Amino acid sequence: MSLVERLNEDMKQAMRNKDKEKLTVIRMVKASLQNEAIKLGRGELSEEEELTVLSREVKQRKDSLHEFKEAGREDLVEKLNREIEILQAYMPKQLSEEELEQVVQATITEVGASSKQDMGKVMSAIMPKVKGKADGSQVNKLVLKHLS
Repeated sequence: MSLVERLNEDMKQAMRNKDKEKLTVIRMVKASLQNEAIKLGRGELSEEEELTVLSREVKQRKDSLHEFKEAGREDLVEKLNREIEILQAYMPKQLSEEELEQVVQATITEVGASSKQDMGKVMSAIMPKVKGKADGSQVNKLVLKHLS
């Protein structure tokens, strides 16, 4: 079942359950997917493009979450946490710390990186491999740790 089909089924279920919050999040994601398809001039997105849109949605919410925590807006923090939780259900299984560590070490060896100056090469090689499966900032910290 494709992501759009899953979203449609879950949207119907959320309507039946009168789950307004989930319904709102699903509608936002569907709108983002549709906007991306229009922007690219196609009817449907590839799985990778859908994953990119989903990742962007999660990242936006995590960034806002950080801002709201600093501002002391607990009401908005709770709302965003629930939205992130809903979105995570559509994301691929996240890599564990150990799995990510292995990917980072393998890529550093593969690229032949030896110092912090090679950070860009390593990051550009790793990110397509872990797209949607790991947070970019977490990957960045691990690469930095191994190149230091």
